[in-house]
Amino acid sequence: MTQTITIDPITRIEGHAKITLHLNDSGTVERALFHTTQFRGFEKFCEGRPYYEMPSLMARSCGICPVAHLVAGAKACDQILAVKIPDTAGDLRRIMNFAQIIQSHALCMFYLSAPDFIFGFDANPATRNIAGLAAKNPQLARDGIRLRQFGQQTIELLGGKRIHPAWIVAGGVSEPLKPDHRDRIQVQLPEVKDIAMRALATFKPILRKYESEMETFGNFPSLFMGLVDEQGNIQHYDGKLRVVDSAGNVITQGWDPARYQELIAEAVEPWTFMKFPYYKPMGYPNGMYRVGPLARLNVIARCGTPLADAELDEFRSKYGYPASSSYHNHLARLIEVLYSIERLEQKLSDDSILDTHVRAGAAPNARDGIGVAEAPRGTIIHHYHVDQDGVVEWANMIIATGHNNLAMNRSILQVARSYVNGDKLTEGMLNRVEAVIRAYDPCLSCSTHAVGQMPLHIELYDGNSELRDTLVRDSA
Repeated sequence: MTQTITIDPITRIEGHAKITLHLNDSGTVERALFHTTQFRGFEKFCEGRPYYEMPSLMARSCGICPVAHLVAGAKACDQILAVKIPDTAGDLRRIMNFAQIIQSHALCMFYLSAPDFIFGFDANPATRNIAGLAAKNPQLARDGIRLRQFGQQTIELLGGKRIHPAWIVAGGVSEPLKPDHRDRIQVQLPEVKDIAMRALATFKPILRKYESEMETFGNFPSLFMGLVDEQGNIQHYDGKLRVVDSAGNVITQGWDPARYQELIAEAVEPWTFMKFPYYKPMGYPNGMYRVGPLARLNVIARCGTPLADAELDEFRSKYGYPASSSYHNHLARLIEVLYSIERLEQKLSDDSILDTHVRAGAAPNARDGIGVAEAPRGTIIHHYHVDQDGVVEWANMIIATGHNNLAMNRSILQVARSYVNGDKLTEGMLNRVEAVIRAYDPCLSCSTHAVGQMPLHIELYDGNSELRDTLVRDSA
């Protein structure tokens, strides 16, 4: 006899998904599945569109991290044009991407994940949320809001809009940075740097309290992938793909992202709309790898900025290299926020950032364009194939959450086996199953949101289809 537990929907993530846990007759979880329940079809409905529409069109796949899709899409279009974009345009794209990393990581850490750490995974869900956090620790809540505000305002000052700016285009960016806009960003940097340092000081001891979660939230050997520069330092905009194994050995060094198809293949399963990328030399499903904040810290030599490097050294001294638990994504996000602020300071202090030559002009000169960038959640790949007139014939997107799909399913199984009791359900037990997904901060359909607390109705049936237990969470 088997039992099935369904968690639908998963709460405090961006988009819609559900989890099913399959238990044997002794109440042990045998199988765990993470289902993406939406079909959006971006790869299909871009067919027949001119190449220059692709950055803004594909950015609509995400309302939280559209900048990363703008960057990857524009880089693919640069290849179709076969141009080298102006250096200032590349730096301006980097600046907008840093701003996006700050706001997106702030959203994940302070709004979605912090309530679990501040109140505990077993706390009453009526208070275990951002509103409860604001009541218990107003300064912490304000800091999260301020970081996200800074990131969004910086995006707006660069691109004219906070969400879906059309400023990053094929060949560069559409307009130069205005001097007064640079001043408005720069004057805020000391404040947000202090907030980032305060957040690290606050969360480091709190995160260390949850040793059980640290051991079970996606803690297993896997590969890790991310972009690095020629010195092996962290890269979010450019660079080469590096893959390391669970012992820290570099197994793929200096891989040209344009050759991603030699490195990555994609599988499909009938129970989800999300694809399963895997490391091709190891096959499916053995070629499981992870991307994102933790993966980036695991593949690099250094960050390349003083404060972030100091935090990286402390992180590695406490959790090892490479750190294997996806629980550590939370701390890695805060380190990346600090790194992004330091890089903004460097880029904006150089007057060349105000250069007005920010776009290269050309007609289509190549049939394929491949753009790779690091989104907040990990590496994203855009590949467009066009006809002789620059009209898209087909496209392929591999998003960060897709890269992590195998690992997320493995993580759910690990957490469920550690916490789920098939005889009696508790909200805290199932919250941990959801929380391991939140550690990856999946972006399933970021343009879809719910107001307040999402309703949750879970039923536990035995092998004879008899109802054994029910748990209901009402909408707020």
